[in-house]
Amino acid sequence: MRLFKLHPGVRAEFHRISDEGTIPMMRRIGINVLAYGPTLNDDDGYLLVRAFASEDERVRLSRELYASPEWERDYDVPVMAMIDAYHTAVIPATESVIARLV
Repeated sequence: MRLFKLHPGVRAEFHRISDEGTIPMMRRIGINVLAYGPTLNDDDGYLLVRAFASEDERVRLSRELYASPEWERDYDVPVMAMIDAYHTAVIPATESVIARLV
């Protein structure tokens, strides 16, 4: 689970890029995206929830994503410029946890 604090005024563009670019890209390389979008309690908040079979898979697919030519060419600079801070929490995703998220 990743919670982003975006710079003021950029959330709509961040969501557009996520919706049209980064989320489809994640799914193409095999990342299971469970949920993403603006948070309800913070005008500059954004949430991304992904599921992986293991910690090794999370690390491997994340490296593949962020080292890819597509990410570096199309998303690294604009996306990172919109993010003020983010926090990542890795939690066990039992079937009951996943069922409650979707």
